[in-house]
This record gives sequence, C-alpha cells and structure tokens, in this order.
Amino acid sequence: MVQIPANSETLLIELPKAIALSVTQEQFAVLAAANRDLRLERTAKGELIVNPPTGWETGRRNWSISGELYLWWRNAGEPGQAFDSSTGFVLPNGAIRSPDASWVSQESWQALTPEQKGTFANICPDFVVELSSSSDTLKSLQEKMREYIENGAKLGWLIDPQQRRVEIYRASLAVEVLENPAELSGEAVLAGFVLNLRRVWD
Repeated sequence: MVQIPANSETLLIELPKAIALSVTQEQFAVLAAANRDLRLERTAKGELIVNPPTGWETGRRNWSISGELYLWWRNAGEPGQAFDSSTGFVLPNGAIRSPDASWVSQESWQALTPEQKGTFANICPDFVVELSSSSDTLKSLQEKMREYIENGAKLGWLIDPQQRRVEIYRASLAVEVLENPAELSGEAVLAGFVLNLRRVWD
C-alpha cells in the first residue's frame, strides 16, 4: 500500500482509453458513494467508466425525457418503477449501467429479494433510454443498447438529437431506425406512453 502524507497536494491523473482501470462490484460501490457528482459505470469485464457531468443541453433533454416518463407513470397509476439517469443497475452479466431513463415492471421488481434491491438493483430494466451527447460515440452507445437487450430489456431507445435520429431496440428483433420522428411509442411494454420529441429536438 502506498502511504500518502496527509498534507500532500491532490493531483489529477488522466487515464488514456487504452489503459483500463478494473474494479470489483464492491469497489465500484465505494467509488460511487465517494464520487456522487460523477456518473460511474462498470463493464461486464470490470472496467471502470467515468462519465463527466452533462452539458446544459443534454441535461435539459434528459430532464424532458425523464419528466415525460414520470408523468406517464403517475397518470397510469404508478405501474412498476421509473428511474432517472442517476440510477445504476447491476446487469446479469455483471456490468453496472446507468441508462438516461428507465423503467422496471412491477412483476420484475417484486421478484427481487431485499438483497437484490441493494444500492444498485440486480436487474436489467424492461425499458431503457440512452440520449447521445457530443462526447459520446455512436458505436459505444449501440454496444450498450445491445447489452441491455441481451440482458433482458424488452424495449430501448437510442436518441441522437444532433441527427434527429432514433434507433429502436427490441428483444429478438432487428434494430429499427427512424429519421426525424415526431414521437415515440412505448408500445406494449409501456402501454399508453408516448414521448413527444419536440422538446428533445429543440
């Protein structure tokens, strides 16, 4: 163990993407608790992903999407559990992911034990949204969407405001691409939920 003097200056180190920093699920939980201002994720291989705070445009769009999901959830009688972008989930493959918005059905949520509902619930949401920002790569987001579907998600939206483009992911189906859609339907997964994209595109 390296001993650091108490009066030493804190230094920041930038890790190139080629260097992976691996952490266990327990270490991740400690890191997340100590760095609540950062959105941390962990890959299935244990690699730590540090996501900086979003810019105001992405934050406003995230708020709009989460707000619409919340209104649907409340007006529909609070079916299942809805979550915003600060929520982490331990997927069946061991990855810890934080979708920009998500929802878990009541049946799936009630099937979890108290231990599985720990700090990070051990479940893949039934519905997930990822909102692309200027710092994201399309490839990494597409890989994340495929990971959600492979781990149990039934419906996922990858929304790209810059291109006004949406990729819809469904279990056991090919990805559907929509160019400049006006709205998105929650289909049978979130019956009655319709996301108006006007506030996301603006």
